Amino acid sequence: MTIEEVMEYAVTHNCSDVHITQGTNLAVRRFGMLHILDERPTSEESQEMIYSILSRDEIARVEAGEDVDTGLYIGEGIRVRANVYHQRNNLACSIRLLMSEIPEFEALGLPDVIKTLATANNGIILVTGPTGSGKTTTLSAIVDYINKNEARHVITIEDPIEYIYPHNRAMIHQREVGRDVPSFASALHSALREDPDIILVGEMRDFETIAAAITAAETGHLVLSTLHTQSAAQTINRIIDGSPADMQATIRSQFAASIRGVISQQLLPMADGNGRVLTHEVMIGTSAIKSLIIEDKIQMIPGAIQSAAQQGMHTLNNDLQRLNQMGLITRKTAIDAAYDPNELEKMLGVTNYSF
Repeated sequence: MTIEEVMEYAVTHNCSDVHITQGTNLAVRRFGMLHILDERPTSEESQEMIYSILSRDEIARVEAGEDVDTGLYIGEGIRVRANVYHQRNNLACSIRLLMSEIPEFEALGLPDVIKTLATANNGIILVTGPTGSGKTTTLSAIVDYINKNEARHVITIEDPIEYIYPHNRAMIHQREVGRDVPSFASALHSALREDPDIILVGEMRDFETIAAAITAAETGHLVLSTLHTQSAAQTINRIIDGSPADMQATIRSQFAASIRGVISQQLLPMADGNGRVLTHEVMIGTSAIKSLIIEDKIQMIPGAIQSAAQQGMHTLNNDLQRLNQMGLITRKTAIDAAYDPNELEKMLGVTNYSF
């Protein structure tokens, strides 16, 4: 069995992830559920499949005991992101399949207000959610929209590079952490000297990166990035609480001034079992939202979002209610996904809700 054959199986069966581990069966993730396959390659076959997606330098790093992240094409146009690691003295590899083409906003189920956010001249737009919630795909759709509609210089900082953008109206330079640059933070500092209009930071992992991103936004750039948070309010708390105590007041003020919007999302199983659907919360950086951040009244943000539907905002519960009423997700799925299930229980009794 070759890696190309495994990838062909994954594509044919709509799998999002493939797991190869020396000494055990292959596994795939389909519509969010993990499936252990009957195929059990030998240890040598598993190692050969894993090594076949790595460069000589990456193989040397793996053999030296390092974990390796990489992005590449396998077979006929199958773009993947892979992480190779060690477990119980054996090699293992997790492979995420990426869409062959960057989807349009409409195909993802994203609201049009995000297009308005994407045309901002400066500030910060964050896409948040748990692992596997489609954050990278949403960011890619935003960059692709900019590429098709705006004559701007975009610099991406990724680990690894996932989607490849051809030059269209925009000029896009993609830099990979570990290959082109040593870290997100250092690449952000360098980007300020590279005449960008827009900077995409694959993930804001630490305070140094967060501070550099806010500085970039303050100096007239639009910054796009991700965080592993489940709501707009939780995102704001993560940004501020992750800062040193003596810097929190400053970061709070800077972030309030810079924030353009937060899109928090999840991928949920569809009611008919045939795929997953995107659900999201959208917060726009209005004057009211900025004031709540500055005044440290983060607990009031869900209410402010709820009352500002006319400005393009909605809570996660709003969207879960919409999807349930459309028959796309079950009531149980909606309630399990809600961060305020008691409120959603009451909302699900309402019909014909829209925003």
